[in-house]
Amino acid sequence: MSSATLQDDPSVESFFNVAETETLALFEHLSFEFLEEFDVFAPAETGRTRDHEPPELMRGFLHCYYHGVYRLRPVERELRNTVVWLSCGFDRPPSRDAVDRLLTDLEHVVYEVFERLVEQAAPGGLLDLTYSIDSTDVRAMAADPDASTCYDPTAEEYYYGYGCTIVSTGQKIPIAAEFTESKQALEETAMRVTRDALAVARPVWMLGDSAYDTLDWHDHLLAAGVVPVVPYNPRNTDAPKDIEYRVEDRINEHGEDVQLKQSILDETYNRRTGVERTNEAVKDCGLGRTHARGRVHARAQVFLALCLRLVVAITNYERGDNPGSTIIMV
Repeated sequence: MSSATLQDDPSVESFFNVAETETLALFEHLSFEFLEEFDVFAPAETGRTRDHEPPELMRGFLHCYYHGVYRLRPVERELRNTVVWLSCGFDRPPSRDAVDRLLTDLEHVVYEVFERLVEQAAPGGLLDLTYSIDSTDVRAMAADPDASTCYDPTAEEYYYGYGCTIVSTGQKIPIAAEFTESKQALEETAMRVTRDALAVARPVWMLGDSAYDTLDWHDHLLAAGVVPVVPYNPRNTDAPKDIEYRVEDRINEHGEDVQLKQSILDETYNRRTGVERTNEAVKDCGLGRTHARGRVHARAQVFLALCLRLVVAITNYERGDNPGSTIIMV
């Protein structure tokens, strides 16, 4: 029985509650059949046939993450629930091996899955003309051998895990991201994530904290017709400039007829809190702490959380509800 007809069957109607209604809503406007296109999920030419059912397992993982179930064994147990595996489209409950293999193979294509969801969000009116970039911590279990001790300069504390750099816009919508070894991302990571974000749609403004006060990043954005608004960081210079934002200096140097009022820059920069709200929304979807052993599963789980945030936003928007909410309205 498919999830499309499940609600109409009186024999199972009594099984439904709010949780299952939310699960079906997650998949009402979204199809993951494109996962079949990726060779990584294809059966091996020799040996045992892989019983991945990737679209169904993707729905299963999203259901579990939405309900705060992250570790593999609890995920397997949750997918044994009759209403859950039926609503996700399975013919029978998936095995633990299938769940584990899907998460392992998904790491190879999870960014492409994320991009597909961003492409669905982009033309639907969910994006705006202001982008923000920020990095956040991703906490790991002590048993994860690939994680490391990292420093969080915002909280002024050390933690064990990884990091994630996110560009967001609109109502807590992540549109580009990169899994990193720690919260403090390299400049090349910021450049790569920025290029990915500009490929989605071109904003007017790009906001970031002083960690993004680099010349190459600013010049790349200005060349693309985007105004970066980042507080000037004098670092160790002996002759600090009399500016509040780096863009003031770049425009004075390269833009003869362009002027930006200080009040406009201040007002625009105040919107940067949007990316912090996005980070919190994605953490509500499972990004806050990975329940994995190893970098491969950790990265897959981080992007699954990002995908879930997009699925919830798209679902609420297309149902006429608040896309900024982290729960499905039922």
